[in-house]
Amino acid sequence: MQDSMVKKMKDQLYVARAYYPSVAKLPALEKLSHELKQNIQEFERVLSETSTDKDLPLLIGRKLRKMEAAIAKAKLHPFDCNNIDKKLRQLVDLTEDEANFHMKQSAFLYQLAVQTMPKSLHCLSMRLTVEYFRSAPLDIEQSLAEKYVNPELHHFVIFSNNVLASSVVINSTVMHSQESRNQVFHVLTDTQNYFAMKLWFFRNSFKEVAVQVLNIEDFNLNNHNKATVLHLSLPEEFRVSFRSVDKPSAAQFSTEYMSVFSHSHYLLPRIFQSLKKVVVLDDDIVVQRDLSALWSLDMHGKVNAAPQFCAVRLIQLKNYLGANSFDKNSCAWMSGLNVIDLVRWRKQDITATYQRLVQEQLDTQEANSEAVMLRASLLAFQGLVHALDETWALSGLGHNYGLEVEAITTAAVLHYNGNMKPWLELGIPKYKDYWRKFLSRENLFLGDCNVNP
Repeated sequence: MQDSMVKKMKDQLYVARAYYPSVAKLPALEKLSHELKQNIQEFERVLSETSTDKDLPLLIGRKLRKMEAAIAKAKLHPFDCNNIDKKLRQLVDLTEDEANFHMKQSAFLYQLAVQTMPKSLHCLSMRLTVEYFRSAPLDIEQSLAEKYVNPELHHFVIFSNNVLASSVVINSTVMHSQESRNQVFHVLTDTQNYFAMKLWFFRNSFKEVAVQVLNIEDFNLNNHNKATVLHLSLPEEFRVSFRSVDKPSAAQFSTEYMSVFSHSHYLLPRIFQSLKKVVVLDDDIVVQRDLSALWSLDMHGKVNAAPQFCAVRLIQLKNYLGANSFDKNSCAWMSGLNVIDLVRWRKQDITATYQRLVQEQLDTQEANSEAVMLRASLLAFQGLVHALDETWALSGLGHNYGLEVEAITTAAVLHYNGNMKPWLELGIPKYKDYWRKFLSRENLFLGDCNVNP
């Protein structure tokens, strides 16, 4: 058994603590009481410093024998079994409380780890920002201004506050493109990361593509409350649990991870007023195939071409979707790789539909519920989603350990949706190499900030 000595020590400490109160009450057993107390204190000290056998002190075998002997002596005396039983029950309750505390603490720390920007990436962003203001002005926008608004080119949009993640998305897309000259990438970020992004994409070239970095907080959009600053919101990820349709018994619950558009995505038609079509890429994806075929895709009059997620059907999300009308048999759709027809979006006024759905839920005092965002995103595109072929995108690399290698290697896009992003220490090791190979490691600040995903 792994760490069997530590487990044995914990068991002996547990028993010794149960006997000690009864022994200590009897003056005739003062010597045994002192011996038990010493052994308990020694075991507590050792176990506070180590949790594995290899870290135990050299003479631990002698300490175990001393504790065994003291417990054996205690068992020879006729104590009241009720007292021993009562003490054991108290210890069980305390142990359960401690275990519950550590489980909650572990869950909190895990959630904190996946939601907080790693210190190394924060350092990178700050160093790049400082370097931006130290450097000569970057005079590149004017020369590419025509490309940024040319609707005949292939425009990709990325919402991100992560320099490395957005760089990997662009690098992997360009590396697999047969013709990169016609590609334009628009990276929408926030003020905190804007200058870092600007410098990074100025100094890191990606063949012949144009990269435009935009600060979403700088936009003054029509019909937007001018007193409220626009904030960047990244694709929303949800962990949804629902009862299986095929096995409706109470015990048959499934849990899946979904990602959908955020508030920022619904500003696309207003931000890119001259464009007719864009491909929206999440910053937690890796491209493994040429995406140029998406620009000639027949979307059959739909607005959003997206990967279908038929592990989740809308009927299974009825608790999230409420009393709204929807096609119960249709599959949910996912963000990650989305072809957006901006012309039809404007004609259908999807943004207004989404905002109305959100406001309806806010009026019912569900403002803090994740269901508001999920419901509004899924319902806003009802009947307007064109399903991409399943070979276009494979999701789950941020939470599913069981994905097949063949499915990974044949997918055009790998989506690391879930908590275990590839740039985090918590990332699933066997999937990290697919992401790492598109990471540019030549920047000096990567070493200075100890960036080594």
